[in-house]
Amino acid sequence: MADNKITVAVIGASGYTGGEVIRLLLDHPGVELAFLSAERNAGVAVGAVHPWLRNHPAVAQLKFRPLDELEDVDIAFGCLPTGALPARLPIIAERAKRVLNLAGDFRLRDPQEIERHYPKTAQHPPLEDFAYFVPELSGGVPESRFINLPGCMAVATLYGLYPLFAENLAVDRVIVDAKTGSTGGGRGGSEPPAERSGNFRVHKLHGHRHTPEIHQALADFTGASMDLQFSTHSLDVPRGILVTGYARLRDGVRPLDVKRAYAKAYVNRPFVRVRPAPKAPQDFPMLKAVVGSNVAEVAISVRDGECVSVAALDNLIKGAAGQAIQTMNLISGFDEAAGLPRTAVSP
Repeated sequence: MADNKITVAVIGASGYTGGEVIRLLLDHPGVELAFLSAERNAGVAVGAVHPWLRNHPAVAQLKFRPLDELEDVDIAFGCLPTGALPARLPIIAERAKRVLNLAGDFRLRDPQEIERHYPKTAQHPPLEDFAYFVPELSGGVPESRFINLPGCMAVATLYGLYPLFAENLAVDRVIVDAKTGSTGGGRGGSEPPAERSGNFRVHKLHGHRHTPEIHQALADFTGASMDLQFSTHSLDVPRGILVTGYARLRDGVRPLDVKRAYAKAYVNRPFVRVRPAPKAPQDFPMLKAVVGSNVAEVAISVRDGECVSVAALDNLIKGAAGQAIQTMNLISGFDEAAGLPRTAVSP
């Protein structure tokens, strides 16, 4: 497949995540954007809904179409709001060889957790199992026809904690403080800009739906079970996630052991960068270093048996669209980094 262009559909292409998938794929050397669905915007030009895309020469020819016009494609990206894909999955599965879902519908396996956090999904069991896939942690190339990508705050947390538990360096009690920009709530977010601007507030202190996802994923990837306190806050920025994790190291674990664990976990991983021994605040992961890129930055600070990990990424790229395209590259035989930006946009 690497010698020929693959055909791609973006389902739910009028939202922020769908727009990012389109933006990144417009210049991908191995992809033909064959179908873009958006029911309420069917027939509307893509540049009218995503004005930041309108100056690309290929966009003038692109319009949104209703899902029932979907043609046969190699890969369909599911960018619908969580809860919307399950009812539409039969028609997509009939016409797409592979389905990559960016929403939360099929991330969890526990029926009780699905019912609690994704009640609409619980009403429509999947046609077959979805594989939960994180390129740097799952290993290899996913063979499943249906793949669910991780949540943005969940994957940032996983990048920050994975090495500690993969090497059995920390005790099971972990506290995570996650902060996210406004696009994490999607294009239909209900919070008025005037209330978010100049503000920094609590989002959810207990019961966030990414909590069981983190539990499940870390258990799958490391075999570890943890006592996790996961709390989230809303930042006054459009994009970006910064996650800070607090863990107690096991007796006898040295700072050098922790450093080596992080280096080992992400060696030869082009899109997870471990910051070398930060000495000043600007050396740690920060939004200005990752927003606009498909890179997640990770750093650690160890003192007196305590490890503080920090991870930052762009929620719309590495936390969503870029992660999905990275997965598409792997399963399609392209270079893993094809079409994906490595540098941030600033100021």
